Amino acid sequence: MMLNRQGRPTTPNQQAESDAAGTITGNRGLLMEEALIFEQGEAGRTGVDLPDAPKVQDRLGGLKRQGRIGLPGLSEPQVIRHFVRLSQKNYSIDAGLYPLGSCTMKHNPRLNEKVARLPGLGDIHPLQPVSTVQGALELIDQLAGWLKTLTGMPAVAMSPAAGAHGELCGLMAIRAALKARGDVRKRILAPESAHGTNPATAAMCGYTVDPIPATADGRVDLAALKAKLGPDVAAIMLTNPNTCGLFERDIKTVADLIHGVGGFFYCDGANFNAIVGKLRPGDLGIDAMHINLHKTFSTPHGGGGPGSGPVVLSDALKDFMPLPYVIHDGVGYSLVEQDGGRSFGRMKGFHGQMGMFIRALAFMLSHGGDGLKRVSEDSVLSANYVMASLKDIMSPSFEGPCMHEALFDDDFLKETGVTTLDFAKAMIDEGYHPMTVYFPLVVHGAMLIEPTESESKDSLDMFIATLRGLAEKAKRGNQATWFQGAPRLTPRRRLDETRAARSPVLRWKPGTNGAPVGQAAE
Repeated sequence: MMLNRQGRPTTPNQQAESDAAGTITGNRGLLMEEALIFEQGEAGRTGVDLPDAPKVQDRLGGLKRQGRIGLPGLSEPQVIRHFVRLSQKNYSIDAGLYPLGSCTMKHNPRLNEKVARLPGLGDIHPLQPVSTVQGALELIDQLAGWLKTLTGMPAVAMSPAAGAHGELCGLMAIRAALKARGDVRKRILAPESAHGTNPATAAMCGYTVDPIPATADGRVDLAALKAKLGPDVAAIMLTNPNTCGLFERDIKTVADLIHGVGGFFYCDGANFNAIVGKLRPGDLGIDAMHINLHKTFSTPHGGGGPGSGPVVLSDALKDFMPLPYVIHDGVGYSLVEQDGGRSFGRMKGFHGQMGMFIRALAFMLSHGGDGLKRVSEDSVLSANYVMASLKDIMSPSFEGPCMHEALFDDDFLKETGVTTLDFAKAMIDEGYHPMTVYFPLVVHGAMLIEPTESESKDSLDMFIATLRGLAEKAKRGNQATWFQGAPRLTPRRRLDETRAARSPVLRWKPGTNGAPVGQAAE
């Protein structure tokens, strides 16, 4: 029988986990089984002694709490151990290779973190007088200069908070430019392999989305594009390199066709890490492109934290960029909050995410122009190494070399009884976060792998050997042992993900005799 932290018998589900682990506690060596913090709490237990609150007349107008606040009673060691144990269950780029395609999960250099915490940078406030943050504004201006140089674009809006916010910025600038010339257009063209945020952003701006199919080699079908051109096309939203990890060979032709009907070219810059220092998007005829600083310039990625998605703009759109923006008048730096011009307005409260700006500029300065070019070259080399090493046993979706990410489909799993999901879950037992699966949607059972430039050859070789081993076991019929129900070695087994998404347990309540019961929020 498995016991919980209070020495009481566990629930049936926890007992099953203990049996699977093969231990009395449910622990696996230093991988500790951990109950919910509410399960561990007991009334009256505390890590601090607080004096009684003074008796005062409250001003809550009858809204004073009647019951207990519901926080668990815990000692300080319990709290520390709980969150340390939870942290040990996280997978991170600091723990191992993170092969998520289309996400660019690269190493975050510790130098960036040190710089972001320097006095005068880590302790400033957005409401300080401009005269007291001249260094910060200069830093923003310098970062903007790097982004304009690397993209070959004359202007950049720094305030967007992330990639999707950057898309919104770009389309709002396009909409403002069309309005300024008295041109009402209602259609946005989007390749079928576009990121899902592209059509969502277009719809949010009031446009209808017209999909463009791909050719057999995974690129935009030019004939289909030409057939959909017309005077009502406001823009095309295209990713290059595209979501299949391929460079659009006809990108300049696409730009000329869109401009020929009076539309604009929006480029999704999520994959800029593949071409930075090698190619300037402005030279391709692109009018607007967001840049995910977390993907290309190593600022922390995801987790609900701050993001940053600056948008570079062409001459045709630069006058419509959002407020505020930094200028230098020959004496000092200032923020333009109102320009009396054609800007479409403000996108957020302040000028952007300062912590991300600092980290991105630190990455740029530490690498230099030649180093950023090498970053791009190494990321593409790594992906092609993975592709070349696996193409004989897995099934590449398209012929030929890729850019920064290698795309496979599930054809190699046919008649094995193993699905893409099974394969991905088995990777967890091997100590790897799975690659992006089932995306892009245009590829059946997709497995999208982006190793980035962060990984050594030894690291890639171990990853490749692991995937080869799993592919071999799938083809030998080892479904029940290696894939069915995987992962087997994690703190929790495979979830019913469909049920979890449709009927999430969002609220915990204590049950009878202290046994925890999950109850959906009302």
